[in-house]
Amino acid sequence: MNLELRKFKDINLADPFFDSLKADYAEFPAWFAKKAEDAAYVFEGDGGAIDGFLYLKVEEGEVGDVVPPLPARRRIKIGTLKINAHGTKLGERFIKKIFDHALFEQVDEIYVTVFATHTSLIALFERYGFKALAEKHTQNGTELVLVRDLRSGYVNPTASYPLVPLNGHKVALLALYPQWHTRLLPDSILNNEDADVVEDVSHTNSIHKVYLAAMAGLSALEPGDVLLIYRTSDGAGHAHYRSVATSVCVVEEYRSIHSFPDLEAFLAYCRPYSVFTDAELRNFWAAKKYPHVIRFTYNIALKKRVTRGFMIEDVGLDAAARWGFLPLTHAQFQQIIRKGEVDESLIKH
Repeated sequence: MNLELRKFKDINLADPFFDSLKADYAEFPAWFAKKAEDAAYVFEGDGGAIDGFLYLKVEEGEVGDVVPPLPARRRIKIGTLKINAHGTKLGERFIKKIFDHALFEQVDEIYVTVFATHTSLIALFERYGFKALAEKHTQNGTELVLVRDLRSGYVNPTASYPLVPLNGHKVALLALYPQWHTRLLPDSILNNEDADVVEDVSHTNSIHKVYLAAMAGLSALEPGDVLLIYRTSDGAGHAHYRSVATSVCVVEEYRSIHSFPDLEAFLAYCRPYSVFTDAELRNFWAAKKYPHVIRFTYNIALKKRVTRGFMIEDVGLDAAARWGFLPLTHAQFQQIIRKGEVDESLIKH
Protein backbone atom coordinates (compact mmCIF):
# COMPACT_ATOMS: atom_id res chain seq x y z
CA MET A 1 0.00 0.00 0.00
CA ASN A 2 1.15 3.54 -0.76
CA LEU A 3 1.01 6.66 1.34
CA GLU A 4 -1.91 8.62 -0.09
CA LEU A 5 -2.43 12.36 0.20
CA ARG A 6 -6.05 13.10 1.10
CA LYS A 7 -8.05 16.09 2.26
CA PHE A 8 -9.04 15.93 5.91
CA LYS A 9 -12.72 15.94 4.93
CA ASP A 10 -12.14 12.65 3.09
CA ILE A 11 -10.49 10.94 6.09
CA ASN A 12 -12.63 8.99 8.56
CA LEU A 13 -12.10 10.60 11.97
CA ALA A 14 -14.24 7.82 13.51
CA ASP A 15 -11.61 5.21 12.64
CA PRO A 16 -10.32 3.69 15.92
CA PHE A 17 -6.83 4.72 14.77
CA PHE A 18 -7.57 8.27 15.96
CA ASP A 19 -8.78 7.28 19.46
CA SER A 20 -5.37 7.77 21.10
CA LEU A 21 -4.94 11.19 19.46
CA LYS A 22 -8.36 12.23 20.78
CA ALA A 23 -7.30 11.02 24.23
CA ASP A 24 -3.99 12.93 24.13
CA TYR A 25 -5.42 16.14 22.68
CA ALA A 26 -8.87 17.28 23.81
CA GLU A 27 -9.05 19.74 20.92
CA PHE A 28 -8.18 17.16 18.25
CA PRO A 29 -11.71 16.68 16.76
CA ALA A 30 -12.26 20.45 16.47
CA TRP A 31 -8.80 20.94 14.97
CA PHE A 32 -9.45 18.11 12.50
CA ALA A 33 -12.72 19.70 11.40
CA LYS A 34 -11.03 23.08 10.81
CA LYS A 35 -8.53 21.40 8.49
CA ALA A 36 -11.26 20.07 6.16
CA GLU A 37 -9.69 21.50 2.98
CA ASP A 38 -6.08 20.79 4.00
CA ALA A 39 -4.36 17.51 3.13
CA ALA A 40 -2.51 14.84 5.07
CA TYR A 41 -0.82 11.54 4.25
CA VAL A 42 -2.78 8.41 5.12
CA PHE A 43 -1.64 4.82 5.06
CA GLU A 44 -4.27 2.07 5.09
CA GLY A 45 -3.62 -1.60 5.73
CA ASP A 46 -4.93 -4.36 3.52
CA GLY A 47 -8.25 -4.39 5.38
CA GLY A 48 -8.83 -0.68 4.84
CA ALA A 49 -8.14 0.38 8.43
CA ILE A 50 -5.84 3.38 8.89
CA ASP A 51 -2.32 2.47 10.06
CA GLY A 52 -0.53 5.78 9.55
CA PHE A 53 -1.29 9.51 9.44
CA LEU A 54 1.01 12.47 8.76
CA TYR A 55 0.26 16.19 8.54
CA LEU A 56 2.98 18.70 7.63
CA LYS A 57 2.95 22.49 7.70
CA VAL A 58 5.52 25.06 6.54
CA GLU A 59 6.13 27.84 9.07
CA GLU A 60 8.13 31.07 9.04
CA GLY A 61 9.40 33.04 12.01
CA GLU A 62 9.83 32.29 15.70
CA VAL A 63 8.08 29.39 17.45
CA GLY A 64 6.96 31.27 20.52
CA ASP A 65 4.67 28.74 22.22
CA VAL A 66 7.54 26.51 23.42
CA VAL A 67 10.15 26.96 26.18
CA PRO A 68 12.68 28.17 25.24
CA PRO A 69 11.27 29.70 22.00
CA LEU A 70 12.78 28.52 18.71
CA PRO A 71 14.39 31.44 16.82
CA ALA A 72 13.00 32.64 13.52
CA ARG A 73 13.73 30.20 10.67
CA ARG A 74 11.91 28.65 7.74
CA ARG A 75 10.85 25.24 9.03
CA ILE A 76 8.42 22.36 8.63
CA LYS A 77 6.22 21.48 11.59
CA ILE A 78 5.15 17.87 11.83
CA GLY A 79 1.64 18.77 12.96
CA THR A 80 0.52 15.20 13.55
CA LEU A 81 2.26 11.86 13.11
CA LYS A 82 0.96 8.52 14.30
CA ILE A 83 1.99 5.08 13.08
CA ASN A 84 0.78 1.56 13.82
CA ALA A 85 4.01 -0.06 12.71
CA HIS A 86 3.16 -3.79 12.95
CA GLY A 87 6.85 -4.58 12.55
CA THR A 88 7.06 -2.94 9.10
CA LYS A 89 9.27 -0.14 7.80
CA LEU A 90 6.30 2.23 7.81
CA GLY A 91 7.96 4.65 10.24
CA GLU A 92 10.94 5.01 7.95
CA ARG A 93 8.67 5.66 4.96
CA PHE A 94 6.98 8.50 6.86
CA ILE A 95 10.38 9.89 7.88
CA LYS A 96 11.48 9.86 4.23
CA LYS A 97 8.30 11.68 3.23
CA ILE A 98 9.01 14.34 5.87
CA PHE A 99 12.53 14.89 4.52
CA ASP A 100 11.25 14.88 0.92
CA HIS A 101 8.98 17.80 1.81
CA ALA A 102 11.74 19.56 3.73
CA LEU A 103 14.00 19.47 0.66
CA PHE A 104 11.18 20.49 -1.67
CA GLU A 105 10.25 23.46 0.54
CA GLN A 106 13.93 24.37 1.15
CA VAL A 107 13.48 24.72 4.89
CA ASP A 108 16.26 25.05 7.47
CA GLU A 109 14.67 22.94 10.17
CA ILE A 110 12.00 20.35 11.02
CA TYR A 111 10.30 20.09 14.41
CA VAL A 112 7.66 18.01 16.17
CA THR A 113 6.06 17.96 19.62
CA VAL A 114 5.59 14.58 21.29
CA PHE A 115 4.72 13.28 24.74
CA ALA A 116 7.60 11.54 26.53
CA THR A 117 5.46 8.39 26.87
CA HIS A 118 5.72 7.77 23.10
CA THR A 119 9.18 6.23 23.44
CA SER A 120 9.24 4.31 20.14
CA LEU A 121 8.29 7.40 18.14
CA ILE A 122 10.92 9.48 19.95
CA ALA A 123 13.53 6.78 19.24
CA LEU A 124 12.60 6.90 15.53
CA PHE A 125 13.09 10.67 15.39
CA GLU A 126 16.34 10.53 17.37
CA ARG A 127 17.72 7.92 14.98
CA TYR A 128 17.41 10.52 12.20
CA GLY A 129 19.11 13.31 14.11
CA PHE A 130 16.23 14.99 15.98
CA LYS A 131 17.15 16.45 19.38
CA ALA A 132 14.98 17.58 22.28
CA LEU A 133 15.60 21.34 22.45
CA ALA A 134 12.49 22.67 24.18
CA GLU A 135 9.19 21.80 25.88
CA LYS A 136 5.60 22.72 25.12
CA HIS A 137 3.22 23.21 28.04
CA THR A 138 -0.55 23.07 27.37
CA GLN A 139 -3.74 21.90 29.08
CA ASN A 140 -2.95 18.45 27.68
CA GLY A 141 0.36 18.25 29.54
CA THR A 142 4.04 18.73 28.70
CA GLU A 143 5.47 17.64 25.35
CA LEU A 144 9.06 17.42 24.19
CA VAL A 145 9.98 19.59 21.21
CA LEU A 146 12.24 17.55 18.92
CA VAL A 147 14.19 19.54 16.32
CA ARG A 148 16.27 18.52 13.32
CA ASP A 149 18.61 21.20 11.96
CA LEU A 150 19.17 20.63 8.24
CA ARG A 151 22.04 23.12 8.09
CA SER A 152 24.20 21.61 10.85
CA GLY A 153 27.44 19.66 10.47
CA TYR A 154 27.70 16.04 9.39
CA VAL A 155 27.51 13.23 11.98
CA ASN A 156 26.82 9.90 10.24
CA PRO A 157 24.76 8.56 7.30
CA THR A 158 21.54 8.05 9.31
CA ALA A 159 21.58 10.90 11.85
CA SER A 160 22.61 13.35 9.11
CA TYR A 161 20.31 12.07 6.33
CA PRO A 162 19.87 13.47 3.68
CA LEU A 163 23.15 15.41 3.93
CA VAL A 164 26.08 14.14 1.83
CA PRO A 165 29.64 14.31 3.25
CA LEU A 166 32.64 15.05 1.04
CA ASN A 167 35.37 15.99 3.51
CA GLY A 168 37.50 12.90 4.13
CA HIS A 169 35.33 10.58 2.07
CA LYS A 170 35.73 8.86 -1.31
CA VAL A 171 33.32 9.34 -4.20
CA ALA A 172 32.60 6.79 -6.93
CA LEU A 173 30.16 6.10 -9.73
CA LEU A 174 28.18 2.86 -9.28
CA ALA A 175 26.40 1.44 -12.32
CA LEU A 176 23.02 -0.29 -12.11
CA TYR A 177 21.17 -2.09 -14.89
CA PRO A 178 17.74 -0.54 -15.62
CA GLN A 179 15.75 -3.42 -14.09
CA TRP A 180 17.56 -3.07 -10.76
CA HIS A 181 17.62 0.72 -10.89
CA THR A 182 13.84 1.10 -10.98
CA ARG A 183 13.33 -1.37 -8.16
CA LEU A 184 16.02 0.17 -5.97
CA LEU A 185 15.52 3.91 -6.51
CA PRO A 186 11.85 4.65 -7.26
CA ASP A 187 12.21 8.44 -7.02
CA SER A 188 14.77 8.28 -9.83
CA ILE A 189 12.58 6.58 -12.43
CA LEU A 190 13.47 8.19 -15.75
CA ASN A 191 10.36 9.93 -17.00
CA ASN A 192 11.94 13.30 -17.80
CA GLU A 193 10.14 14.84 -14.85
CA ASP A 194 11.20 15.85 -11.36
CA ALA A 195 10.55 13.27 -8.64
CA ASP A 196 7.07 13.99 -7.31
CA VAL A 197 7.29 14.93 -3.64
CA VAL A 198 3.59 14.18 -3.10
CA GLU A 199 3.19 10.76 -4.71
CA ASP A 200 4.58 7.76 -2.87
CA VAL A 201 5.71 6.05 -6.05
CA SER A 202 6.56 2.63 -4.67
CA HIS A 203 6.49 0.33 -1.69
CA THR A 204 10.27 0.31 -2.01
CA ASN A 205 10.40 4.02 -1.20
CA SER A 206 12.73 3.70 1.80
CA ILE A 207 15.80 5.53 3.04
CA HIS A 208 18.05 2.49 3.45
CA LYS A 209 19.03 0.13 0.63
CA VAL A 210 21.03 -3.08 0.33
CA TYR A 211 22.61 -4.02 -2.98
CA LEU A 212 24.82 -6.90 -4.12
CA ALA A 213 27.45 -6.56 -6.83
CA ALA A 214 30.66 -8.08 -8.15
CA MET A 215 32.66 -5.09 -9.43
CA ALA A 216 36.30 -4.80 -8.39
CA GLY A 217 37.05 -2.05 -5.87
CA LEU A 218 33.83 -2.21 -3.87
CA SER A 219 35.55 -3.80 -0.88
CA ALA A 220 37.35 -0.48 -0.25
CA LEU A 221 34.08 1.32 0.56
CA GLU A 222 33.75 2.80 4.04
CA PRO A 223 30.89 4.46 5.95
CA GLY A 224 30.32 7.98 4.64
CA ASP A 225 31.70 7.31 1.16
CA VAL A 226 29.52 8.77 -1.58
CA LEU A 227 27.98 6.84 -4.49
CA LEU A 228 26.79 8.52 -7.69
CA ILE A 229 24.25 6.07 -9.11
CA TYR A 230 24.54 5.57 -12.86
CA ARG A 231 21.74 3.86 -14.77
CA THR A 232 23.07 2.04 -17.81
CA SER A 233 21.34 2.32 -21.18
CA ASP A 234 17.91 0.77 -21.60
CA GLY A 235 18.69 -0.02 -25.23
CA ALA A 236 16.20 2.52 -26.55
CA GLY A 237 18.97 4.69 -27.91
CA HIS A 238 22.70 5.36 -27.91
CA ALA A 239 24.33 4.92 -24.48
CA HIS A 240 25.96 8.33 -24.94
CA TYR A 241 22.53 9.82 -24.25
CA ARG A 242 20.56 7.01 -22.57
CA SER A 243 23.03 6.11 -19.81
CA VAL A 244 22.63 8.68 -17.03
CA ALA A 245 23.58 9.63 -13.49
CA THR A 246 20.38 9.73 -11.44
CA SER A 247 21.00 9.69 -7.70
CA VAL A 248 23.37 10.34 -4.81
CA CYS A 249 23.71 7.80 -2.00
CA VAL A 250 25.91 7.46 1.08
CA VAL A 251 27.52 4.21 2.23
CA GLU A 252 26.45 2.95 5.66
CA GLU A 253 28.34 -0.33 5.64
CA TYR A 254 30.25 -2.69 3.37
CA ARG A 255 30.24 -6.43 4.00
CA SER A 256 31.54 -9.43 2.12
CA ILE A 257 28.98 -12.15 1.55
CA HIS A 258 31.52 -14.47 3.16
CA SER A 259 31.22 -12.56 6.46
CA PHE A 260 27.77 -14.00 7.15
CA PRO A 261 27.83 -17.26 9.14
CA ASP A 262 24.88 -18.81 7.34
CA LEU A 263 22.02 -18.21 4.92
CA GLU A 264 19.61 -17.05 7.63
CA ALA A 265 21.99 -14.33 8.82
CA PHE A 266 22.47 -13.20 5.22
CA LEU A 267 18.71 -13.08 4.60
CA ALA A 268 18.07 -11.25 7.87
CA TYR A 269 20.58 -8.55 6.85
CA CYS A 270 19.46 -8.12 3.24
CA ARG A 271 15.73 -8.82 3.25
CA PRO A 272 14.42 -5.61 4.89
CA TYR A 273 16.12 -3.26 2.42
CA SER A 274 16.94 -5.34 -0.63
CA VAL A 275 15.34 -5.05 -4.05
CA PHE A 276 15.92 -8.75 -4.55
CA THR A 277 13.32 -11.44 -3.86
CA ASP A 278 13.96 -14.22 -1.34
CA ALA A 279 14.52 -16.60 -4.23
CA GLU A 280 17.08 -14.27 -5.79
CA LEU A 281 18.86 -13.80 -2.47
CA ARG A 282 18.99 -17.55 -1.90
CA ASN A 283 20.50 -18.02 -5.35
CA PHE A 284 23.07 -15.27 -4.68
CA TRP A 285 24.01 -16.98 -1.42
CA ALA A 286 24.41 -20.36 -3.08
CA ALA A 287 26.45 -19.10 -6.04
CA LYS A 288 28.47 -16.39 -4.24
CA LYS A 289 28.63 -14.71 -7.65
CA TYR A 290 28.01 -11.27 -6.13
CA PRO A 291 30.29 -11.16 -3.09
CA HIS A 292 30.01 -7.45 -2.24
CA VAL A 293 27.07 -6.43 -0.02
CA ILE A 294 26.58 -2.67 0.29
CA ARG A 295 24.12 -0.95 2.61
CA PHE A 296 23.58 2.73 1.82
CA THR A 297 21.16 5.61 2.29
CA TYR A 298 19.22 6.95 -0.68
CA ASN A 299 19.78 10.69 -0.27
CA ILE A 300 19.09 12.67 -3.44
CA ALA A 301 17.37 12.09 -6.77
CA LEU A 302 18.97 14.43 -9.34
CA LYS A 303 16.41 16.88 -10.70
CA LYS A 304 18.03 16.67 -14.11
CA ARG A 305 19.56 13.39 -15.24
CA VAL A 306 23.17 13.77 -16.40
CA THR A 307 24.14 11.86 -19.54
CA ARG A 308 27.18 9.73 -20.17
CA GLY A 309 28.00 12.12 -23.00
CA PHE A 310 28.16 15.12 -20.67
CA MET A 311 30.29 13.24 -18.16
CA ILE A 312 32.79 12.33 -20.90
CA GLU A 313 32.85 15.57 -22.89
CA ASP A 314 32.42 18.14 -20.11
CA VAL A 315 33.58 16.41 -16.93
CA GLY A 316 36.43 14.44 -18.48
CA LEU A 317 35.52 10.88 -17.47
CA ASP A 318 37.34 8.20 -19.46
CA ALA A 319 35.08 6.80 -22.18
CA ALA A 320 37.28 3.72 -22.46
CA ALA A 321 37.10 2.87 -18.76
CA ARG A 322 34.76 0.23 -17.36
CA TRP A 323 31.91 2.23 -15.78
CA GLY A 324 30.81 -0.37 -13.25
CA PHE A 325 32.53 1.10 -10.22
CA LEU A 326 34.49 4.18 -11.21
CA PRO A 327 36.28 6.47 -8.71
CA LEU A 328 35.53 10.18 -9.12
CA THR A 329 37.35 13.24 -7.86
CA HIS A 330 35.39 15.62 -5.66
CA ALA A 331 35.58 18.21 -8.44
CA GLN A 332 34.12 15.77 -10.99
CA PHE A 333 31.32 14.82 -8.61
CA GLN A 334 30.45 18.43 -7.91
CA GLN A 335 30.37 19.28 -11.61
CA ILE A 336 27.97 16.39 -12.24
CA ILE A 337 25.57 17.21 -9.40
CA ARG A 338 25.61 20.88 -10.35
CA LYS A 339 24.48 19.83 -13.82
CA GLY A 340 21.88 17.63 -12.11
CA GLU A 341 20.54 20.72 -10.27
CA VAL A 342 21.14 19.32 -6.80
CA ASP A 343 20.68 21.70 -3.87
CA GLU A 344 24.35 22.20 -2.98
CA SER A 345 23.54 23.10 0.63
CA LEU A 346 23.03 19.35 1.10
CA ILE A 347 26.70 18.70 0.32
CA LYS A 348 28.92 19.05 3.37
CA HIS A 349 32.60 19.85 2.75
